[in-house]
Amino acid sequence: MKHEFKPEGYNSASPYLIVNGAQTMIDLLVSLFDAQPLRRYDRPDGSIMHTELRIDDSVIMLSDATQQWPAVTVIMHVYVQDVEKVYQRALTLGCTAVQAPKQQEGDPDRRGTFADFAGNMWSVSTQL
Repeated sequence: MKHEFKPEGYNSASPYLIVNGAQTMIDLLVSLFDAQPLRRYDRPDGSIMHTELRIDDSVIMLSDATQQWPAVTVIMHVYVQDVEKVYQRALTLGCTAVQAPKQQEGDPDRRGTFADFAGNMWSVSTQL
């Protein structure tokens, strides 16, 4: 029996979000992208030490910020089936508009960008 170096179905590289409010981020990603929780490990105080969620074919890892591991903001890009629908859903869920979906000349993607409660920016796009 061959031992794999990573869990089955995981990519070799996964983004890792460290936020103030990991459970709020989980709830947002589940509502916005239909993310599927995979694994979760809590600290004794109930905060999230580490969790993993699947968005389509990708795994995102995240945790609650601590003094040793402070929150870090990132820019994420996610391809979605319907950029308009996901962008509007993000705004309905309390995200802040950065740029409404549009297609740039020469770019086959229609892309919109918004910011979440933790200051992360998310670009969502659909290739046309």
